[in-house]
Amino acid sequence: MSIKRIGVLTSGGDGPGMNAAVRSVVRMAIHEKLEVVGIIRGYTGLINGELMPLNHRSVSNIINRGGTILKTDRCLEFLTEEGQLRAVETIKANKIDGLILIGGDGTYRGGIELVRKWKIPCIGVPGTIDNDLNGTDSTIGSDTAVNTALESIDKIRDTATSMERIFVVEVMGRESGFIALQVAVGAGAEEVLLPEQRYDIEAMCHEIVEGNLRGKVSWIIIVAEGAAKAEDIAKKITEMTDLETRVVVLGHVQRGGIPTAKDRILATRLGAEAVRLLLKGESGKAVGVKGDEINVVDLEYAVSKKELKVGELYSLIKILT
Repeated sequence: MSIKRIGVLTSGGDGPGMNAAVRSVVRMAIHEKLEVVGIIRGYTGLINGELMPLNHRSVSNIINRGGTILKTDRCLEFLTEEGQLRAVETIKANKIDGLILIGGDGTYRGGIELVRKWKIPCIGVPGTIDNDLNGTDSTIGSDTAVNTALESIDKIRDTATSMERIFVVEVMGRESGFIALQVAVGAGAEEVLLPEQRYDIEAMCHEIVEGNLRGKVSWIIIVAEGAAKAEDIAKKITEMTDLETRVVVLGHVQRGGIPTAKDRILATRLGAEAVRLLLKGESGKAVGVKGDEINVVDLEYAVSKKELKVGELYSLIKILT
């Protein structure tokens, strides 16, 4: 099938660098003499027909902006046959020959449905701060999210040291401890709790008490939201150690902000490659990078469980405490 008009959407949780990816998709498509339609609010906009034409100027001055100019949503209606049918009707009515989907696991799974059941050509671009998609070393937004969290934790370290307190800091990551593990190493934290491994609260409290007896007066404990709630961990620490404990939940601050150079470059490369793949007749694929080389995998593989390699980094955290 000849590709003349493509659609681009951002879906699920937003992440820094999504705008850079949109810019790259639009300008590469225009370079290849394609028309581009922006779909507003992800799959919700596809169902409701919220579309807008995009041209070269539409994406001016957005490479450095956080969030997404196309907006985003988590669309439960698209999980239904009726919702998918309405989305397909929008695609056909607007003569869209292929879609580029920027997002994470849920976004990719939506693409899998469009390809399998409705034969709509789709290419996935990995936009998620959790870095939990297979086939790519990094996902768009993950580097910025880590650096944003790290900056906050560095400031918490200052007051933890000055006031001689224990701080439990909760970061994003319902199913993946990627952000938590990265910032724990980068911040020199004393402990990190991850969804990928069991933790022993009593052993941790024993270490805190022993450290306190040696004169260690401040601790930073990073908690991925999928491992535990920081408030619960802090309460147990105070009960077991009788030491003052404070809680900080970084929350959605990790999703925002100016994307790092790494995320902008990654988004630019992958957005352009996604357009090339559609033009080659590819579908049901996801783009990524492996060892700084472009890597293309099936969407089904991209959403399979990605292993977080905890061992080496966690060992360093404990050795260097």
